[in-house]
Amino acid sequence: MLRLLAVRRVVEDGESPSEVMRSLGLCRTSIYPWLRRHQKKREAALLLRKARGPKPKLNGQQRRQVRGWIIGKDPRQYGFDFGLWTRQIVGRLIAEKFGISLQLTAVGRLLTSLDITPQKLLRRAYERDPQAVEEWLAKPYPRLRRRARKHGATIFFLDEAGFSSEPNLGRTYGLKGRTPVVKTTGQRQKFSAISAVSAKGGFWCQVYTGMHNAERFVEFLKEFRRGGRGKVFLVVDGHPIHRAKVVAAYVAACRGELELHFLPSYAPDLNPDEFVWQYAKTNGVAKKPLARNESLRERLATDLKAIKAQQKLVRSFFHAPSVVYAED
Repeated sequence: MLRLLAVRRVVEDGESPSEVMRSLGLCRTSIYPWLRRHQKKREAALLLRKARGPKPKLNGQQRRQVRGWIIGKDPRQYGFDFGLWTRQIVGRLIAEKFGISLQLTAVGRLLTSLDITPQKLLRRAYERDPQAVEEWLAKPYPRLRRRARKHGATIFFLDEAGFSSEPNLGRTYGLKGRTPVVKTTGQRQKFSAISAVSAKGGFWCQVYTGMHNAERFVEFLKEFRRGGRGKVFLVVDGHPIHRAKVVAAYVAACRGELELHFLPSYAPDLNPDEFVWQYAKTNGVAKKPLARNESLRERLATDLKAIKAQQKLVRSFFHAPSVVYAED
């Protein structure tokens, strides 16, 4: 630290202030305030201190109000047309409510200091019933777990998803005005997959093409039961296929070895099998596009096989931030 070094050379070594400053390439007169501060408070007065910066425009109460505006709320509740929070909208709201103008960078620092960060959204349907979701977690599911333990059954969650060979390209860096190009296959391949997972790491899947209807769902259930899993309580969403009469007839014919239980409507986040598809798409075709003449079906089957081999990964799908299911 130059100030401390310069003062020590004068005080301890007896050098001339002007010579010391000349050797350091600094202004000759700058050392004298340093010497006076050193004489009063010794070396502690010369140590670097973090600048306080300008006085914040918002006081503590106003900062708490800003946090209250954002957490759990939507900009449209305050008269804005856009439903997502941006620094511009927060800045406009502060100006309207407090009459205080903040630059975008200042708004960003304010949000960071309030532990408010940019995050990827989770979609929620308007038709979703929050009370039904809470009810499922509080009563039907715990009751289902108790019955599963009593009867020696395993709870599986089942879901279906579609996959395409067209990669979901995000963003990358490139020279301004020149859009980067990534080479991918021009062949359009589409397949569907169905899988079921348990909290103990159990995993079953099948890749298929064509329409998915009630008769085909029965065939999937038959294939699922061939795994020798014993009594199974299968949790599915309320899709009409799952509630079809032919499906109900097959379940009844299983004489209690298979039961279907239904999640609340519009609550995909309650199904851990949804996170199988999220993981498969994020770490599969979306991450590494198909090579020339590569089969999407083979890639998808390989990806799902790799998931099946990782029981710890499968169990982690039951501990997503949106919902945590205990082991059966």
